Amino acid sequence: MVKRILTPIQKFVRIESLSGLLLFGATVLALILANSPLADRFQSIWEYKMGISTSGFELIKPLILWINDGLMAIFFFLIGLEIKRELLIGELNSVKKASFPLFAAIGGMLVPVLFFLLLNKNPDNAHAWGIPMATDIAFSLAILTLLGKRVPIGLKIFLIAFAIVDDLGAVMVIALFYSGSINWSLIGISMVLLAILFFLSYRRIYAHGLFLVFGIIIWFLFLKAGIHPTIAGVLMALTIPIRQQMRVESSVGDLCEIVDGIRDSADPSSPLLSKKQIEGIDSLEDWTEKVQSPLQHLEHKLHNWVAYLIMPLFALSNAGVAFQGGGSLDSMLGGIIAISLIVGKLIGVTLFAWMAVKFGFAELPEEVNFKQVIGVSLLAGVGFTMSIFVANLAFFGNDYLLDSAKAGILIGSLIAGVSGYLVLRMGSKKVV
Repeated sequence: MVKRILTPIQKFVRIESLSGLLLFGATVLALILANSPLADRFQSIWEYKMGISTSGFELIKPLILWINDGLMAIFFFLIGLEIKRELLIGELNSVKKASFPLFAAIGGMLVPVLFFLLLNKNPDNAHAWGIPMATDIAFSLAILTLLGKRVPIGLKIFLIAFAIVDDLGAVMVIALFYSGSINWSLIGISMVLLAILFFLSYRRIYAHGLFLVFGIIIWFLFLKAGIHPTIAGVLMALTIPIRQQMRVESSVGDLCEIVDGIRDSADPSSPLLSKKQIEGIDSLEDWTEKVQSPLQHLEHKLHNWVAYLIMPLFALSNAGVAFQGGGSLDSMLGGIIAISLIVGKLIGVTLFAWMAVKFGFAELPEEVNFKQVIGVSLLAGVGFTMSIFVANLAFFGNDYLLDSAKAGILIGSLIAGVSGYLVLRMGSKKVV
């Protein structure tokens, strides 16, 4: 049982850790190119416009918006799948399981926002309060994994769980505070389509093609309605059924019959499959589709694409800040964001987690101590992906403030990551 539980978590940690290294590489490359003689050409790549245009329809955007509005909708779709899984059958499916990471995540969202609001005196920057809320799970897990056996699996589960709650909070903030003027008629149409998908999910009816077509339409409706289209990705994820059409236990006999048919119809003298074998393989594919959880299947298929392509591409296109000196950046804005990420997360996560334990609302995970919680609270200050995403929304069209915010995110994330690593290394003993 323990092996069945830990293996998926360990696979998740490995994928996110490698993704963190790719994110780091893409970030460094973006910074080098943005401050090199190739800067103008590098920037022009992301400004290149592409899309679809007909006599009655036009959807043309710069490449960077196709990444931020399109590919990142897939990233948010995966987040939605993870949130649904954790709420129904994972680390957040009961009050006892969810309490510790839930309180930590609430503190990790509220206190950084409070720090930003208290420190910021410029009304032009006030809209950026949501930037220090989020934690980058890929970067933070990559740093945690560098410690190897010094950190218990319970600490990794804690980080994953509170980062997912953190993501849910960020999604809600984006939907409520970082969307434009809303066209409610288009939202109404998208809600009808979502209701149809929820009904089909309730009836355990799932067709890849239908959900894909509906998803594209809902994404487009959100885009035109004024709500950021990545929110459509999260809502679409919630419509994906988690239950199989057919239980494995009740259909093992069918599987044995299919496998026996494939084996018995083999022709040893031919390198080709027989007609019956091909029919058997088709039956095996149908059986596999029916016993798989659609949510689990999509999560498994998308995780590598998101971790190894979409997130590094997002970092490459968004992390390029030109440090040209001479007051080219708003150092006050960058400093406030960095402080909010480092100190806000440190105090917020640690304080709320401690209060949850102190007042009996939660208990520390097994083999986890508060020195390690402090280290993880520093790692929570690695905001990167979601923080840059919110910065793009807060300062859209204002490159000066956007670059200043990105600089603060990068500096704050770097300091938080190094500090968290050192605290965890000193506060954890190697487990043999």
